[in-house]
Amino acid sequence: MSIVVRTEPLRGAEPPWLVPGASYSVVVLLRGYAEPEGAGGVVRADGSVTLVLPRSWPPASGHRAALSADGGAEAALQEAARGPILVDTGGPWAREALLGALAGQGVAPGDVALVVGTHGHSDHIGNLGLFPEAALLVSHDFCLPGGRYLPHDLREERPLRLGPGLEVWATPGHAGRRDVSVAVAGTELGTVVLAGDVFERDGDEDTWQALSEDPVAQEQSRKRVLGAADVVVPGHGAPFRVVREASRAAEAESRGDSRPELRT
Repeated sequence: MSIVVRTEPLRGAEPPWLVPGASYSVVVLLRGYAEPEGAGGVVRADGSVTLVLPRSWPPASGHRAALSADGGAEAALQEAARGPILVDTGGPWAREALLGALAGQGVAPGDVALVVGTHGHSDHIGNLGLFPEAALLVSHDFCLPGGRYLPHDLREERPLRLGPGLEVWATPGHAGRRDVSVAVAGTELGTVVLAGDVFERDGDEDTWQALSEDPVAQEQSRKRVLGAADVVVPGHGAPFRVVREASRAAEAESRGDSRPELRT
């Protein structure tokens, strides 16, 4: 059966926007934007910032054990995923807004256990310096506090599994071959994908290719996200819903009705 995929805005998705989940909740702290300003092609922009909170946080002890490199990258990532995870940090001009948004969720910078930077552009990783105690996964580079870099095997066909329903995907295209997205399954809205600039915004079909370093790869990444996500948090706009419907032609065929589809 042929499936038609479309997107639609989510009503009431104003930051801070919380989606509870069985294992992890998703909180969109800051909504990204990209707005033309003046002449000469100037764009004023900043990236979306999202918090992923494990259900068991905060720990009763209030103390987080130091991350160890002994078990390798995935073991360290899974340990870090027991604490708050920040996906992108916005640009340095958003520093105070980010700190205020975190405080609104009861999270201090020192509580953040892992920061995932979807790609290396300044409007997405401009506040890494606020989190020296966190593990950092920026594009495909993973390090523990203090700059201990660990190899891993993230590929398009092999995500990094951080916890129940929580994965990091390789979604290349926008900034080259090393972009990543974070997928959170099991929320009240289904699977939420924090997609960085794989999607600039809902309805970006007329603009994303001009901003892409590898449009062919990004097209495949976009299809992958739309095939799995129920909600997408894009890099520069409001969260949007992904809707899948059987096409009318497929429905007619399944009924044994060969008459052409009527259009109004």
